[in-house]
Amino acid sequence: MARLALLSVSNKTGLIDLARSLVEEFGFDLISSGGTAQALKEAGLPVTKVSDYTGSPEILGGRVKTLHPRIHGGILARRDEPQDIADLEAQQIRPIDLVVVNLYPFEATIAKTGVTLPEAIEQIDIGGPAMIRASAKNFAHLTVLCNSDQYNSYLEELRQHNGVASLAFRQTCALQAFKHTASYDRAISAYLENQGAQTGVLPDAFTLTGQQVQPLRYGENPHQEAAWYQTGATPTGWAAATKLQGKELSYNNLVDLEAARSIIAEFADPESDPTATIIKHNNPCGSAMGATLLEAYEKAFNADSISAFGGIVALNRPIDAPTATAMTKTFLECVVAPVCNPDAQEILQGKSKVRVLTLSDLTTGALQQVKAIAGGFLVQAADDIVADVNQWNLVTEKKPTPEQLAELLFAWKICKHVKSNAIVVSRDRTTIGVGAGQMNRVGSVKIALEQAGEQVQGAILASDGFFPFDDSVRTAAAAGISAIVQPGGSLRDQESIDAANELGIVMAFTGIRHFLH
Repeated sequence: MARLALLSVSNKTGLIDLARSLVEEFGFDLISSGGTAQALKEAGLPVTKVSDYTGSPEILGGRVKTLHPRIHGGILARRDEPQDIADLEAQQIRPIDLVVVNLYPFEATIAKTGVTLPEAIEQIDIGGPAMIRASAKNFAHLTVLCNSDQYNSYLEELRQHNGVASLAFRQTCALQAFKHTASYDRAISAYLENQGAQTGVLPDAFTLTGQQVQPLRYGENPHQEAAWYQTGATPTGWAAATKLQGKELSYNNLVDLEAARSIIAEFADPESDPTATIIKHNNPCGSAMGATLLEAYEKAFNADSISAFGGIVALNRPIDAPTATAMTKTFLECVVAPVCNPDAQEILQGKSKVRVLTLSDLTTGALQQVKAIAGGFLVQAADDIVADVNQWNLVTEKKPTPEQLAELLFAWKICKHVKSNAIVVSRDRTTIGVGAGQMNRVGSVKIALEQAGEQVQGAILASDGFFPFDDSVRTAAAAGISAIVQPGGSLRDQESIDAANELGIVMAFTGIRHFLH
């Protein structure tokens, strides 16, 4: 008797070629349901509808098609178990040797604007996951394919092994099947959690699944293995970026690109002036706004030209020819912008090793941040609070001018993305000093002021955390700082306020802390 293959797919990519090879090259009989059966029939291939095979019509508007003993008995039967074979014979059930199933497009559906909950619910597949899991469980006796990328590999496997897939191949396919259903269930649970979740409440159980985009040469260091994964079936974020040129992205490239994206997202609205940021080792070594993109880039580069060498550049405007020309004058690892103009792309090709990417949506980051620890992991909501100067508390006798307030906002936005303890000194919407990742805040202040040098006169200072003592305020004022923005919240806030009043500088409390570890 011919072997039996069950084909029931939502995504019909490669279906007809696979089915034709199964019938004409390997002598399979085909059973199928719904639209898959119709597609096979229209292609002139012999196919038996599942409803005809089971003797039970599709019911409930197609919700019940394959949930039947003749289907699942044929999938789950152990060919080396006499009782299983006896049961098949008694019920006139044929064993199924191949199951080809992919699932209703749930993630593609919920990604659409305006989709309703009932519309999403109808795209939750029931029969498909049941068949995939049953087939994967019984991989010792049959093969399950849940992705069109597997079709050619399966056919080649049959050709190389006299028409029979090897146990190793079947087990590999089973593993892929369980990963597939796990990812599918994760997408459904995450969607339903978001539908009914209270704001700010993380779920009791948190699962994370991803599909590998590509293996990476190594991680942070050459002895560490690494790979890049995307969440969800539809590429978003960096998985949706277009790489126009350059070498493959590395682990460190991607980490730094995300740091660059998070900063440039602060300036992505249409009302923001052209802005550039240059990242080195996950910290901004230079960030600036300008009247043109070229001016913004050159100000950011000149803020710390030594550190900018080999840096990651992010821009909030399409790359134009003048900016591209300027960027070719030094070594850069990566450049990302929403668009790259054709003339700029041609110029950048002269630096063929630099990785040039476009990402139309630079604003959307992860909703949650996950960090592994021994025995588990931590999850926190993303730090996506938008700075609002109208919510700040201007605590000193001296109040900021409109120009100072705008500069304070710029410095505060950048400081949010500097590793703690973080200090940013800026003037003319340009970072001129950055103190990052120090074990004490006084050390960060000294580093930032020293880097700023003579430009510090009249500049602005931002701190991601409060000042526990007035020493940093006095150090900043002595260097020439005219205004400070910090969260406030220390038991000794009044000492800092008194020092600022005594020294004639402005101080604003944001009420928001932005630690970044």
